[in-house]
Amino acid sequence: MPDQQQFFAVVPAPVQAGGMSDERSWDARYAESERVWSGEPNVVLVREVDGLTPGTALDLGCGEGADAVWLATQGWTVTAADISGVAIGKAREHAEAAGVKVDFQRHDLARTFPEGSFDLVSAQFLYSYGDFPREHVLRLAAAAVTPGGVLLIEGHQDHGPYAHDGDGHPPVRFASPDEVIEELQLEPGGWAVLTNAVHDRIQTGPDGEPAHRTDSTIKLRRRTVNSGGD
Repeated sequence: MPDQQQFFAVVPAPVQAGGMSDERSWDARYAESERVWSGEPNVVLVREVDGLTPGTALDLGCGEGADAVWLATQGWTVTAADISGVAIGKAREHAEAAGVKVDFQRHDLARTFPEGSFDLVSAQFLYSYGDFPREHVLRLAAAAVTPGGVLLIEGHQDHGPYAHDGDGHPPVRFASPDEVIEELQLEPGGWAVLTNAVHDRIQTGPDGEPAHRTDSTIKLRRRTVNSGGD
């Protein structure tokens, strides 16, 4: 789900096994306050999309829609998916206020996936507790990238100094960039690795104190047929 610099974006809502329980958990999380996330697009998305020709984009785990709305303002035709109907409602309001059109769709990505192929598929901090099959969902994300298009995955490398799971759920596994690429099971020679990096950032703790967090960025371009270069 979207992750900004604030502490409240660090720990996802508790999610239990089963799609409807997942939906209710996230709905409850998004109903707790007027805004859960910062309302600004993820910094890595802005950086990595710079220089790409706008086309069709898919934003997975769109939350309140900051990334999707920003992409639309940059000329992308955006489809955005989230499990929470409450989040989707907030995202639609965000898009309307920004004067852009985004096709927001409710999906439990463990069960259903948006149709079509896209020039950009973005998965920014796409995590949930419980049995969320992240590896499978990311494979579906890769399959949805059109030839010549880009898959952008941003993830955590640690839980951060304040992260905790007070509901007894198993901890989220944070795979390294190399592990994520291997788990994608990409066709040999079919993709070019544009970015494979681990980086530190500063986030704000619950009492306003700064803390370090380590994240990872994966940017892959799907090669066109008979394409030999990057």
